[in-house]
Amino acid sequence: MKQFGKIALLVGVIGAVVAALIVFGARLGLWEPVTGFGFYRTYFNPLAAIVVGVGLLALVIHLVRREKSQAMLGGVATFIGVALLTPMISSTLNPTPRAAPIHDISSDTVNPPAFEVLDETRAGARNTLEYGGPELAQVQAAAYPDIAPLETDLPADEAYQRAMTVAQNMGWKIVASDAQRLRFEATARTSVFYFADDVVVVVTPQDEVSRVDMRSVSRVGRSDQGVNAARIRDFQERF
Repeated sequence: MKQFGKIALLVGVIGAVVAALIVFGARLGLWEPVTGFGFYRTYFNPLAAIVVGVGLLALVIHLVRREKSQAMLGGVATFIGVALLTPMISSTLNPTPRAAPIHDISSDTVNPPAFEVLDETRAGARNTLEYGGPELAQVQAAAYPDIAPLETDLPADEAYQRAMTVAQNMGWKIVASDAQRLRFEATARTSVFYFADDVVVVVTPQDEVSRVDMRSVSRVGRSDQGVNAARIRDFQERF
């Protein structure tokens, strides 16, 4: 037990590495995003609790024995465990409202932009690209009333080029583009768990100016936790 502080630190480091793999494993190609998310829901908090427990035990034992260096290692392990528990602690102290149970958000819910290249064969997709109609539009209007078309003073060609530039700067993978018809399709990835969402952007000429519409759809999950609406807002603000 004289080296328990070192053991606790080792447990903390291993826990941190495993936690990082759970969150970023899909980005590294180890598994599908939904698998990593499943690991997170099942193992992340228990893993963090084990690290905290082992770290605290080492800290107390070595403080009682007045073994300062080993106690410090136990303290570091405890800190790592608490850091891993931060998402759970934060959500408990400051619970966020439950997101609307939708995953398909469009700036135009009357004539939502349609996907023409991306289809139901896209990798890992469990959600359809077929728009949900008036019922979906009604839920979106209640949950995200600010989502609307982007009116711009730019001519349509310039608006299309700017939209493409913004999409690329946001890290989207452009799947198909049609400069003549002023539309493109792309795939965006979430920073955490690396979920794939599919996006279509359409520019409509309006005399000397133009209008930019965008639709963002998650491949998996009934609810997108507000990610697609946030993406549309981000795109419009950058534009």
